[in-house]
Amino acid sequence: MTDLPRVAILLSTYQGERFLAAQLDSIARQTHANWQVWASDDGSTDQTLAILQAYQLKWGADRLRIVHGPRQGFCQNFLSLVQQPLAADYFAFCDQDDLWHPDRLSRALIWLDEQPLDRAAMYCGRTRLIDEQDRVTGFSPLFSKPPAFENALVQSIAGGNTMTFNRTAYELLKQAGLVDVQTHDWWLYLLVTGSGGTVKYDPVPAVDYRQHGGNLVGSNNDWLARVERLKWLLQGRFQQWNQRNIRALTLQADQLESGNLVLLAGFDKLNKQNFLKRTALIYRQGVYRQTKLGTLGLYLATALARL
Repeated sequence: MTDLPRVAILLSTYQGERFLAAQLDSIARQTHANWQVWASDDGSTDQTLAILQAYQLKWGADRLRIVHGPRQGFCQNFLSLVQQPLAADYFAFCDQDDLWHPDRLSRALIWLDEQPLDRAAMYCGRTRLIDEQDRVTGFSPLFSKPPAFENALVQSIAGGNTMTFNRTAYELLKQAGLVDVQTHDWWLYLLVTGSGGTVKYDPVPAVDYRQHGGNLVGSNNDWLARVERLKWLLQGRFQQWNQRNIRALTLQADQLESGNLVLLAGFDKLNKQNFLKRTALIYRQGVYRQTKLGTLGLYLATALARL
């Protein structure tokens, strides 16, 4: 097993007793066997820690490390995990209530092994949706446009539960530290593409993404969710998220490609322009979302100065 690349699985937990054991069991069934779980619990008061400790006894302390999170929400919990002393070749984000297909890691590593070691690379993909009884209810949206910084500025292409990335991408995250961003997965997409790295979006799911009442972040694959996101746009919530991302990216300016720095600066000034200028500018910049409805929302946000 030591001949295989080692994967550090970054698991964030909080009040996860209902589905955590099933997720851990799905990790144990991975066809790629050289992995280590780093679980950061963010202050659970249910049986989450007890479940983790039971699996640690079964697997061994070297196979499952348990640390305590900063208690500032799931994003900061994941980012704090990145700051741990992780000795691995590749890294994978993991949610507490999903189910991994047995080839979740091996499929990602086939592609990542082909990427240059000195260039940030991140594999992600579509998910299959399941309910509380493990019944399949659908799929996350299927995206066909290429991943790029022009897309990352206005959209997170995939859930963190599908993301596996190389050490160069990990170093970008680690150097950035505990930044104020909306989500860890969107932040990784921004950093990898902004630095000139490569992103692979797999249209074939390798994760069952569980939808239930306790989801902190849910799927956007239904009309109610899309209407809710339109409401967020009109309220200016997306604008707040974008501004947080822009501030965080500005702090990492030395890691961004020069062309992306220019794009970031223009995007930051967009809302300060008059209607005609900002509409023309976003078109010239080539900023885009993955779907037609998303693109309509993008131009609506531009018209209303809500970017």
